[in-house]
Amino acid sequence: MAILKITKKHHKHFNNPFPSSVSTTIPYVQGSLFFNSKRVPSDQTFSIGSDFQLSWTSDNGGHLSISHLSQQTRPIWSTIPGQAFVSAALVDTELEESRGSFLVKDKDVHMVCNHQTIEDIRIIEDIGVINGQFDHHLECEMPDSTSVYRRLEKKTDAQEIPIPTLMITGRLFNMTKKSKRFQKHGIQATMQFEAKGPSVYARYWVLFNQKTNHEVGFQVKIEKPNFTSRNQVSKTVSGGYQGFKRGRNNRKKRLGWCWYLSRPRGFLLVSSVEEEIADLDILKPEEFNRVWLTYASDENERFYGFGEQFSHMNFKGKRVPIFVQEQGIGRGDQPITLAANLISYRAGGDWSTTYAPSPFYITSRMRSVWLEGYDYTVFDLTKLDRVQIQIHGNSAEGRILHGNSPCELIERFTESIGRLPELPEWIISGAIVGMQGGTDAVRHIWDELRTYDVPISAFWLQDWVGQRKTLIGSQLWWNWEVDSQRYWGWKKLIEDLRSQNIKVMTYCNPCLAPVDEKQNKRRNLFEEAKQLDILVKDSNGNPYMVPNTAFDVGMLDLTHPKTATWFKQILGDMVNDGVRGWMADFGEGLPVDAVLYSGEDPISAHNRYPELWAKINREIVEEWKSNSLDKVKKDQEEGLVFFMRAGFRDSPKWGMLFWEGDQMVSWQRNDGIKSSVVGLLSSGISGYAFNHSDIGGYCTVNLPIVKYNRSEELLLRWMELNSFTIVFRTHEGNKPSCNSQFYSNQQTMSHFARFAKVYKAWTFYRIQLVKEAAQKGLPVCRHLFLHYPTDERVQRLSYQQFLVGSEFLVVPVLDKGKRKVRAYFPLGESSSWVHIWTGKVFSKQGSEEWVEAPIGYPAVFVKVGSHVGEIFLNNLRSLGIL
Repeated sequence: MAILKITKKHHKHFNNPFPSSVSTTIPYVQGSLFFNSKRVPSDQTFSIGSDFQLSWTSDNGGHLSISHLSQQTRPIWSTIPGQAFVSAALVDTELEESRGSFLVKDKDVHMVCNHQTIEDIRIIEDIGVINGQFDHHLECEMPDSTSVYRRLEKKTDAQEIPIPTLMITGRLFNMTKKSKRFQKHGIQATMQFEAKGPSVYARYWVLFNQKTNHEVGFQVKIEKPNFTSRNQVSKTVSGGYQGFKRGRNNRKKRLGWCWYLSRPRGFLLVSSVEEEIADLDILKPEEFNRVWLTYASDENERFYGFGEQFSHMNFKGKRVPIFVQEQGIGRGDQPITLAANLISYRAGGDWSTTYAPSPFYITSRMRSVWLEGYDYTVFDLTKLDRVQIQIHGNSAEGRILHGNSPCELIERFTESIGRLPELPEWIISGAIVGMQGGTDAVRHIWDELRTYDVPISAFWLQDWVGQRKTLIGSQLWWNWEVDSQRYWGWKKLIEDLRSQNIKVMTYCNPCLAPVDEKQNKRRNLFEEAKQLDILVKDSNGNPYMVPNTAFDVGMLDLTHPKTATWFKQILGDMVNDGVRGWMADFGEGLPVDAVLYSGEDPISAHNRYPELWAKINREIVEEWKSNSLDKVKKDQEEGLVFFMRAGFRDSPKWGMLFWEGDQMVSWQRNDGIKSSVVGLLSSGISGYAFNHSDIGGYCTVNLPIVKYNRSEELLLRWMELNSFTIVFRTHEGNKPSCNSQFYSNQQTMSHFARFAKVYKAWTFYRIQLVKEAAQKGLPVCRHLFLHYPTDERVQRLSYQQFLVGSEFLVVPVLDKGKRKVRAYFPLGESSSWVHIWTGKVFSKQGSEEWVEAPIGYPAVFVKVGSHVGEIFLNNLRSLGIL
């Protein structure tokens, strides 16, 4: 029986500063492909709907490829000749958890079926699935597969698999003993067969069907394993397998010449496989809990996407886990990662840890695949010639996209998963001022900002709920109501700001802290939720108290039908006071041993939780908008907005705006200002069209030996960078007194005013890009790959530069003390670029140039002859910037 071991390490006080990394999965799984030459033709092409085709050839051991009919010679997906493209295993799993950080480890391997046969490829013309049940025709045609088909379609709503459907069937099996018989015929000496102990096989089904004109859906389902012994077949084994066993002794005759031509490549995953299988209770075989999909890649193919990633743009050569979690403090940058890991287990994270991953990619060869579902998944891109996806489950489902450019592929992807809605214009028209301290502090800073003529859209008041002292400093009371002592005259403050067209934004998250000690509370939301029974539970049926920094909290069970109604009432009260936006924080920390109202697997629910969290917030926005339609003074300027950091594949469907979480206040690559650019661009490729970071970063560390405080130079450069993103928002950080702030002195305030005006100068273009994103899913800030995909120099870029739409080229200063940058002007377009500060024109395509970039004058270029560029420059002049 497979074991799932969950290890809690929340309260370890001294830890290994070099914990296990992401490389804790099973080594690469490889097996051979065989086919039945009597039932599977040598070469044949099958239609997948009206726009795609699948080609099969028996050459070199046999392989499949899928192409769009408009480009039949360009495969968008293909298998590797002679090698299995579906494999399965039963594996023990250990999952380590510590304060929102998670590490999934594969442990003992009980069985592996890494070899594959193809027994049939056919078109099913008249088969549908309704409520997960395949019709009688299919049951009669394949009587031993009824139970598998009943489980194949996992959707809960009544749906049908689009027809016609292409179906590939066969078996997965293990071979663990070398066969001398074939060595003398020149077949590889590493070829392997079943051992003398029990052998394992299982039927599989792969279905392909057309979803849209540019999208092929696929489903993979694997039956429970069957076992047999060399000397005796278990009575529980089906008759179908007995036929397979008899065929084993005459395999050459049954499979024909393809047996000799398939060039099998034997593979033994672990030396103990035979012993592990022998110990299994074969009377009650479990389902497999690992599925591998393996298919071809080109050696120089680059892979982009995978959600919001902070360290890399190209993932070729990497093993990418897809699991929502804390990004970590440092993520490999030193010495902070080492220090964070010492204090709290795995708190430092690594290059792969992220709040918002997505099982989706686009390649430099214009190929794109994404997975449905929420299972933990690892994309293994460490081999030059292939992709291998490991899914923690017994099935897989996803889509293969066709497109001729990155922008087209993003459009196709977001057409399926959903797109962000248009933002209200108020939030993208001026600065969002992040403040704390209470009513007096806000009014004081507001007065200062007016003297500098700063265009302001909103004050974001994170501490509206009040603060308390803990072991790690000042922290918020997680009880979502205004603290009337800290923010006295709350409604009057909101009204006064509104009279100047300035909104108020606040903060919330899906957790509730006990507030018995809070003196001026009006409601105790934790106790209310506990009485309503809408908190996530532990195994004993009690509210699961989730460790979070210096205190424990209850977490809302978003699968409970009462939760949304109750929490939306709380948000509604906040909005009724006049609040027009909020940070919807967290969403990444659902414990993997939690008990949910829905009864679903908490490991899969973990990845779905941030989408559910976004959905509740989005519902209050839409309901408020609907209820406000009849109000005379209601217009686009009054729309509600929330922004969040945690997400998964479908988050663009439910979210409105994202931010990148808690970057370090540093210049470093993995978790500083550079990582904010990588996160911006990778998430944009993955459907997160509106994203931004905290100006100056968030995470400050002030330990006796390790210190990371926000310098003035870093703050100024981050202002310059973020003036060319969707939202221009400040944050004081977790230790405001240790950081340089926009209000620290005359220079910081002047710089803030200057780049708030730069930001305002392209509001007209931002509005255009927001509309385009809502219609096509294209991000506001773009990696150059989106518009110059064939330029190999562009393909190698990471954080160095980016596009705003297609008309601006931004080359930010991201290193301490630098006063010039190296700008690259891409190939593939006839237009030149003009430097906005000097007017110098750069016309040579594919060239690099050093450009002066002193503080206050970042290297920004607009296209020569661009109408957008001309308006932007005119606006800069009218605002006194040029």
